[in-house]
Amino acid sequence: MNSVDDRDHVDNQDHGDNRDHGDNRDHGDDRDDLDESVRAELEQLRDSIDNIDAAVVHILAERFKATQRVGRLKAEHRLPAADPAREARQIKRLRQLAESAKLDPAFAEKLLNFIIAEVIRHHETLASESVTGGGSPSGDRR
Repeated sequence: MNSVDDRDHVDNQDHGDNRDHGDNRDHGDDRDDLDESVRAELEQLRDSIDNIDAAVVHILAERFKATQRVGRLKAEHRLPAADPAREARQIKRLRQLAESAKLDPAFAEKLLNFIIAEVIRHHETLASESVTGGGSPSGDRR
């Protein structure tokens, strides 16, 4: 479980977006006058968010394991790293899922595009290794 101080450290890190928080940045829940029941509810909600974040990371790891297998198969059979038709179908599908889940479809599409770009990069690396002999396209079998 993260402490409020841990969250403040993360909140105050440079996010690379050139935001100027200045000296007037509100530190929110580290105030002494914050009601204890509010602080407890914040902690409970943040614990839930932390658990969801952990689940997202594990799900993404599983997804990337599957796409690595796809990439090795594509490399073995000299198939292109990208599949624009499938990507378009996936984006359409994800936008529909997002709408039904009350999530901004544009956000969902941006997230999927980011993931797809990373998958294609991995596939291109596997294909390059297969062609140059830099590694076995079948990879290790852990």
